[in-house]
Amino acid sequence: MVRLDRIYTRSGDNGQTSLGDGTRIDKTSLRIQAMGSVDEVNCHLGMAASLTDDAKRRQFIEQIQQLLFDLGADLCTPVPDDAAADQCPRIGNRHIQWLEQQIDANNESLDPLTSFILPGGCSEAATLHLARSVCRRSELEFLRLATGPEAAGLNKQVGIFLNRLSDLLFVLGRRANQDGANDILWSPDRTIPKEDNTNNQ
Repeated sequence: MVRLDRIYTRSGDNGQTSLGDGTRIDKTSLRIQAMGSVDEVNCHLGMAASLTDDAKRRQFIEQIQQLLFDLGADLCTPVPDDAAADQCPRIGNRHIQWLEQQIDANNESLDPLTSFILPGGCSEAATLHLARSVCRRSELEFLRLATGPEAAGLNKQVGIFLNRLSDLLFVLGRRANQDGANDILWSPDRTIPKEDNTNNQ
């Protein structure tokens, strides 16, 4: 059970914060940056949920938000040497498999893409695409963390989860655009007229 009776503690005024196991760490660390990006994804999903008129999709987005809080706790709490003593919710294969199932299920009603699409369409779709792009950044920040000197105590499944989640958010963006009917297709090099060089010869 989490109990927050004070919002500010002054304990971070020197540029450090505490991880879930009590370890003090610089706020500029790669771990904290990755945690912040995950929180940013969650904020965009909250906006997307508020924009949808589809109650079932809102509930689904909120389910993803709950999972992202579990993922944030996983990132915040180093995996202990004694796995039996670990009380933190951890991202595992079952979460990744669930994401893959959701990608497949939501993609069934969509026509195959014959072009890349622009992030946009309705407000909900645009917000889901924004969440997708931040999720890609979160994955890259996690990979930098996982391959650097701060990698100890990391659950490597987190990076795989973020990779699959960004794919799911892409599909959900298309679903929000009337199952892809209102997707904005990329038209390569067609928006600016080509130069007429006839007068320069």
